[in-house]
Amino acid sequence: MHIPGLDFLDAEWLIRFFGPFVLLGVAAVVFVETGFLVLSFLPGDSLLFTVGLLTATGFIPFPIGVTVLVIFVAAFAGDQLAYGIGRKAGPAVFKREQSRFFNPENVERTNAFFEKHGGKAIIIARFLPIFRAFVPVAAGVGRMRYRTFVTFNLIGAFLWGVGLTLVGFFLGQIPFVEEYAEYFIIGIVLLSGIPILMELYKAGKATIVKRRQHPADRIADVVPDPEPTD
Repeated sequence: MHIPGLDFLDAEWLIRFFGPFVLLGVAAVVFVETGFLVLSFLPGDSLLFTVGLLTATGFIPFPIGVTVLVIFVAAFAGDQLAYGIGRKAGPAVFKREQSRFFNPENVERTNAFFEKHGGKAIIIARFLPIFRAFVPVAAGVGRMRYRTFVTFNLIGAFLWGVGLTLVGFFLGQIPFVEEYAEYFIIGIVLLSGIPILMELYKAGKATIVKRRQHPADRIADVVPDPEPTD
């Protein structure tokens, strides 16, 4: 799906751009998309599905086994890097000003998401574009036990990196899917955008509720309780 001026967000364009170095290029995108907060906007789900599909059609001239292995390693390494950054930098890593590539509100959503799902958030976040790069950093900031994180990271990297690529690969062997490959890629892009829309809806709903809150309640929310006196 071509987006004028934002070609790098188009999975198929990226694959064609990488040319003979497609496997290294895809691995690099997967690694930085999961390892760096400011690059979490890069295509993830659609890229993996497209890689699998184009491998099945022969456009990507590498055995599927090699492809999924490279993607798995890149996905695992990306989250390991994010965890290391969070563990070393601590809460300061989230103290950034809002920019085109970083939204502080995502930090609050990530913390709430992490508290709700615990260690499983490492796996679930793989399939949620908003949280994919934030959760492993939050795990590092929260000092999650290293062995526990590695275990969840291995499972998540396999289910997401290998799983989505194989889905595209097997579907790509169906003549109907191969013929209308572009439409299936667009479908994956739209599906991966659903979590984003849901989070925007929740954020908007929370904002409306806050605006309707009684003024006295809003003051109580921001004014700390007085310290006890002797």
